[in-house]
Amino acid sequence: MFDVEKVREDFPILKRKIDGKPLIFLDSASTSQKPMRVINAIKEYYEMYNANPHRSLYKLCEEATEMYEDARKKVAKFINAKHPEEIIFVRNTNEAMNLIAHSFALPKLHNPSEIILSVMEHHANIVPWQYVRDNNGTSLKFIDIKNDGTLDLEQLNLNHNVKIVSLTHASNVLGTINPVKEISKIIHENGSLFVVDGAQSVPHMPIDVQDIGCDFLAFSGHKMLAPMNIGVLYGRKELLEDMEPFMLGSDMIKEVTLEEATWNDVPWKFEAGTPNVEGAVGLSAAIDYLNNLGMDNVRKHEKEITSYALEKLSGIDEAKIYGPTDTDIRGGVISFNLSGIHSHDLATILDDFGIAIRSGHHCAMPLMKRLRIPAAARASFYVYTMKSEVDALFNALEKSKAVFSV
Repeated sequence: MFDVEKVREDFPILKRKIDGKPLIFLDSASTSQKPMRVINAIKEYYEMYNANPHRSLYKLCEEATEMYEDARKKVAKFINAKHPEEIIFVRNTNEAMNLIAHSFALPKLHNPSEIILSVMEHHANIVPWQYVRDNNGTSLKFIDIKNDGTLDLEQLNLNHNVKIVSLTHASNVLGTINPVKEISKIIHENGSLFVVDGAQSVPHMPIDVQDIGCDFLAFSGHKMLAPMNIGVLYGRKELLEDMEPFMLGSDMIKEVTLEEATWNDVPWKFEAGTPNVEGAVGLSAAIDYLNNLGMDNVRKHEKEITSYALEKLSGIDEAKIYGPTDTDIRGGVISFNLSGIHSHDLATILDDFGIAIRSGHHCAMPLMKRLRIPAAARASFYVYTMKSEVDALFNALEKSKAVFSV
């Protein structure tokens, strides 16, 4: 059984106080906090195993290499990739999207090729494709959302020119969980490729890339209990083998002469320079922690917290909540506004109560424009979030109303 109070004991930062008040961290969609298992794994790596992998034959280097490659295998198993070689370590989701754009789309797609996105995308899944459009003549088209915050899939108009569809699995603003398996089937029937932004889904629910049928999947470690600066690009092996590297230099080569160079095998040809072994070790430990909790349990807990929070916040007359109300298709994210209060002001007031939320456009400015708002407040939840913290948020919002009514 999922015991959130027991889980919280593993997170030392949750014992902090902010200006004398207990920290209530409701910004896990931005980054998650780290359990001692992850912190200790990183500490042990630096104390016992630190070496530059793949480069030497001494014992320490062999151990560091084994830890790094074992992490790759663990990630592959976590998302059910066919081969560990389909896992490329990057810094974050943003870098993963850039890798696809520069190594696949930019050289392989040409006018009149089309790429389809949606208006709910994070900038990381918009800007790289705009660069492709501006540099090879590919056109971009966008799927709109319905009033309930779900994708208007009737606008997924496919034809032989559509080469890539790139969509978020779960919106970082609306919380919307898109039906990626069904979308994948439609896309592949058209002969197109499907790219999934999994930054807000991989940390929160069971993910099976073979079941989804996606061609690429990108996600970040820091949103799933791992350290910052480690992320993952999953790609089908045959696609990766046909792609040119994104960055050039050491470790991604087999041979270099003064005249030319030949590339290493997949996945190493995409991992130039000294890798982030610390990050991979931390991600490996984070996966162990999540597996121990059980991803079904993680998802069940978040649904319960999100349902409770939606009920509480819906009781505030001045609150406008964005996204689906059905928690079966909503992740642990609630973006909202209180009438008459800018989200930045609201976040500042909540900080006085020790409550950490995010405010702003959430790297989704086109979606803000679509919603006709300049910004929004956002509370987001994870494995350590308690209902009592949602109660504290509700009470603080009621008090915030009083401040601005004076």
